[in-house]
Amino acid sequence: MNYKKLDKNDIEAILSIVKDKERVYYGENINEDYSHDELSAVKVMPEIVIQVLSAEEVSEIMKYAYENSIPVTPRGAGTGLVGSAVPLYGGILLDLTKMNKILEVDKENLTLTVEPGVLLMDIGKYVEKFNLFYPPDPGEKTATIGGNISTNAGGMRAVKYGVTRDYVRGLEVVLPTGELIELGGKIVKNSSGYPLKDLMVGSEGTLGIVTKAVLKLLPLPKKVMSLLVPFPNLDMAISTVPEIIKSKSIPTAIEFMQREVIVAAEKFLGKRFPDNSSDAYLLLKFDGSSIEDIEKDYEDVAKLCLHKGALDVYISNIKQREEAIWSARGVFLEAIKADTSEMDEVDVVVPRNKVADFIKYIHDLEEKHNIRLRSFGHAGDGNLHVYILKDSLDEEAWKEKLEAVMEDMYEKQRELRGQVSGEHGIGIAKKPYLEQAFRPCDT
Repeated sequence: MNYKKLDKNDIEAILSIVKDKERVYYGENINEDYSHDELSAVKVMPEIVIQVLSAEEVSEIMKYAYENSIPVTPRGAGTGLVGSAVPLYGGILLDLTKMNKILEVDKENLTLTVEPGVLLMDIGKYVEKFNLFYPPDPGEKTATIGGNISTNAGGMRAVKYGVTRDYVRGLEVVLPTGELIELGGKIVKNSSGYPLKDLMVGSEGTLGIVTKAVLKLLPLPKKVMSLLVPFPNLDMAISTVPEIIKSKSIPTAIEFMQREVIVAAEKFLGKRFPDNSSDAYLLLKFDGSSIEDIEKDYEDVAKLCLHKGALDVYISNIKQREEAIWSARGVFLEAIKADTSEMDEVDVVVPRNKVADFIKYIHDLEEKHNIRLRSFGHAGDGNLHVYILKDSLDEEAWKEKLEAVMEDMYEKQRELRGQVSGEHGIGIAKKPYLEQAFRPCDT
């Protein structure tokens, strides 16, 4: 499609809609941060940035852009990893971070109504005051809820509680034409036609722009406890996960990690992890209404892990140890970034019983391509995070090796009947691999 470049008339028209010129940036006044996301793999400057304050503003801007063939890119906090918030065709960038009001907590219907720019970490803190709980728990807590909805973000608690789509009751959305529509609401059940709300979740802004969301809440678990379980190697750790899932003691989270990532996190934080002597670890979290509710669950899982070859089981029954474990887990991405010159990522998802196969394959790829790969992820739902590190490679060698490693990993994902992304989305970076994923598989 041929998009129109903005001219003076377009800028004047936009200023007449927004009125407050301090929220409109164009030309040299645009901050370079708007040209990229967290990974900075793709950089394109928008022609104009508008910090919107209301659904009505979004609606009017979209209507004008639609009628004049001007591309629009919605953006939240810019914490994405696949280029979804990058204005690939220039045009208008809509910054939704100032639409950051918590509009209502409904304690009877257990819902929270928010604007799209509210940060995930602020939602958690706010609802906790009412002894309520918003379960989706992506690693990046400074992401906006609009971004989480757009990518159907998952996170560590998905094993027990599910993903973002499971907690979106209703949406207010501006369509590309500028039309403002409402989908769903506070209702629990709905068999009234097509599930358009669910289609919007995960659409990455391609179908519409979320301007308000009604989120489902749960009662706040009173007690939380974690187990850190070291194994002699990753194969033994990963092979234990299906056994845990099949047990009746399903944890809130089941994470896997290797020593190299833990050491990087220790270096990044400047503090020690409770244990870094083993090659591989499982990190398990349990929650419930009381210690008695979760005690039997974690004891049964601890025995199972030891039976499967775990070297030990560390129980985080004191606040300091719990914070040390999860603070390290929370900075894995930043720690890996700090340990190399540049990196790219893959967040494939495979059936849970194929996680070990994929991890073994990653180790083979390191040797095959002579490049460092770092991995961690959500073993309980098969979502793996693999990071390809540039280190001292020159630009030509980096692009060549990156493409080769990506091709190999996505081919393996298809072979294992997985999918391209478990939670980070498609964006620009994964579009060609998504197309491949829907082709007939040779095996």
